[in-house]
Amino acid sequence: MESPEELASGLDRAGYLPDGGVATAAFLAVRMGRPLFLEGEPGTGKTSLALALAKAMDVPLIRLQCHEGIDATQALYDWDYPRQLMHLRVLETRGEVDEASLYTRRFLLARPLLQALENAPCVLLVDEVDRADDEFEAFLLEVLSENAVSIPEFGEIRATTPPLTVLTSNRTREVHDALKRRCLYHWLEHPALDREVAILRRTLPGLDERLARKVAEAVGKMRGLDLLKPPGVAESLDWARALQALGRTEPDAETLGAVLKYREDAERVIGSTIVG
Repeated sequence: MESPEELASGLDRAGYLPDGGVATAAFLAVRMGRPLFLEGEPGTGKTSLALALAKAMDVPLIRLQCHEGIDATQALYDWDYPRQLMHLRVLETRGEVDEASLYTRRFLLARPLLQALENAPCVLLVDEVDRADDEFEAFLLEVLSENAVSIPEFGEIRATTPPLTVLTSNRTREVHDALKRRCLYHWLEHPALDREVAILRRTLPGLDERLARKVAEAVGKMRGLDLLKPPGVAESLDWARALQALGRTEPDAETLGAVLKYREDAERVIGSTIVG
């Protein structure tokens, strides 16, 4: 990929329609070997971009889903204790007890971060990093800075080629500056009207252009309301599928369950006359 435009074409072929800013940020991450930090509201295509990058570059995708309380053991490695115990018992029956043999690579269970270091080139997706805690952020920063890990019983494992790391955040809390400084940063907005129409029609080939535009317009207006959960592109697609399945030509209140997930949001949208 020699330019942002070439990468944009690759993402397009992978089923992701990027704007110029997204294509440039992703290209620079690839060219400079820097992690890409994607921040934005849920449903703006952050995770989809990582999936499309892996497909466009023809490399594996390795995903680490962050959650509250995640720690290094869940993200990096663990020892296969049952197999180690079985191996130890076999050695004991032979009178050949060798403690060092318990800590070889075959007993090491690689979690996503270690998998990425060992299998690069690949795309490493660290999804929803804002759900992790400060301690995990510090650990993650160390791994991303060195592209290596040190396992006390085993030694160092270093990536021969650094993985392309994509971190996503829904901004439920502020991620520390130290981690952001290590990355290239890009804020993802909801797609503009014409781009959302194009996404709907690309994903649902049989979708009428007029209906696609009406769905995109209605969803765009919903995002301007103070909803508990503004709809993302995934909800736009679900709504368009529902209307298509019912043979409807207009968005309507009966199908709001495909696009809105809270009663209060549905009531607010109906009261706003966005749909009939």
